[in-house]
Amino acid sequence: MIRYALACSSGHAFESWFADAAAYDTLLRAGQVACPVCGSAKVEKALMAPAVRPARKAAQPPAAAADADARPSLSQPASEMEEALAALRRQVEENSEYVGMNFVAEARRIHDGAAPERSIYGEAKPDEARRLMEDGVPVAPLPFLPARKTN
Repeated sequence: MIRYALACSSGHAFESWFADAAAYDTLLRAGQVACPVCGSAKVEKALMAPAVRPARKAAQPPAAAADADARPSLSQPASEMEEALAALRRQVEENSEYVGMNFVAEARRIHDGAAPERSIYGEAKPDEARRLMEDGVPVAPLPFLPARKTN
């Protein structure tokens, strides 16, 4: 397996794994390598630095301590993709009711007409969600976890 750093024509950077260099070339020629952000198939290898680990007892250079102060804020989106996910999350939370672990039961009740029709979101085990879809209940997974209330 080989990992390549890639970039699309729009400047989005991403990584992907391939069986070997020949597999990458074959998939690229077939148009099967695409940017996960914009979907562009105009992809090229980007400059990569090898992953080298320092010796266990190597002293941390002074520059590393300065870099610790310059770490990005984890509370703010760091990319277009993170901003889009944050916007989706806000949209879902503002326009839907969180029903928690009762999602499966409530979705079935709404589908059967036993509860008022409304947008809901919550949590379900994969096999429960699969059964909902098999029974024709319109559900879709969300690309984020609900915020949990903690003390």
